[in-house]
Amino acid sequence: MAQWRFGIIGCGSIADMHTEAIRQIEDARLLIVSSRNEVKARAVADRERCAWTTDYKELLNRSDVDIVCVTTSSGSHASIGLDVLEAGKHLVVEKPIAMNAKDAQALVDKAAEKGVTLSVISQRRLEANNQAIKRVLDGGGLGKLLLAEVALPFYRSQEYYDSANWRGTISEDGGVLMNQGIHCLDLMLWFAGKVRTVFGKTATQTHHIEAEDLGLAIVRFESGAYGTIMASTSVSPGYPASITLYGEKGTIKLEGSTIVRWSVPGWDEPNWTQEETYGGVSDPRSIVSEFHQSQLIDVMAAIETGVKPISSGEDGARAVQLVETIYRSAAEGKEIMLGS
Repeated sequence: MAQWRFGIIGCGSIADMHTEAIRQIEDARLLIVSSRNEVKARAVADRERCAWTTDYKELLNRSDVDIVCVTTSSGSHASIGLDVLEAGKHLVVEKPIAMNAKDAQALVDKAAEKGVTLSVISQRRLEANNQAIKRVLDGGGLGKLLLAEVALPFYRSQEYYDSANWRGTISEDGGVLMNQGIHCLDLMLWFAGKVRTVFGKTATQTHHIEAEDLGLAIVRFESGAYGTIMASTSVSPGYPASITLYGEKGTIKLEGSTIVRWSVPGWDEPNWTQEETYGGVSDPRSIVSEFHQSQLIDVMAAIETGVKPISSGEDGARAVQLVETIYRSAAEGKEIMLGS
């Protein structure tokens, strides 16, 4: 495998996951970081022994940067991501890929036009238990899928939302579905397939924010299976998210990163006993970089082999489209068919 040279745009807390991941990959090297805040950029660069800039266009103009990680606030992912792709760089963008389906599709189209790889961070796909669940579903271990349940009873304080003026805004942050819930929704789509119809409800129950802190939905998948979604940042003190898959032959329940129910005839339960890695229940910083590392390795391999990464731009766009459709359904008070 060749050595791949990285740049990072954005030096907030999530960027630490990327710097740590790159540091642990033998065939990766961080060349430069960018932040509008000179103090942050200089501090990260000093720690990582790389260059820094306050103008990300300077980073994009460097011919020796191959892959760019965008770790800025959610509302800037689309505009900065398009600049990255236009510069001919491979792009890894933090979730969500964009704040609306139109912008997400623009990123997908630009990556195809430029012939570069686009991946959105959905690192939970790389967890061993989730990989095992995917193999069971693809192998027919549950038979016909009947129902997929997603529950995300998280907690965020008002101080969390007050810590930055973009938090809790619709255009820059999104609510619980677009921000905290997007990983579970991505897993649901990965496990159960494309959604056909959505009926959603949203509310802001305990926080002074523009976006929702409660999102609910009933979905029907193209396979004929149903799904239910509950996501909240008002449940104190916060509990791990769960995904339960009910099939005609058996049931699997994932709670956090742990399989707590495994009834799959003919399939041995995974024995992954690694310490719990799932985080973010009440503190968004309480996650580990191990699976960011795995995803970056997957992206590097995808570039070399020409295959789609495990979490492609299309996957990221599909998750955003689902959230957008839940919002639309809640606003219009009716069931919506995706793409209508």
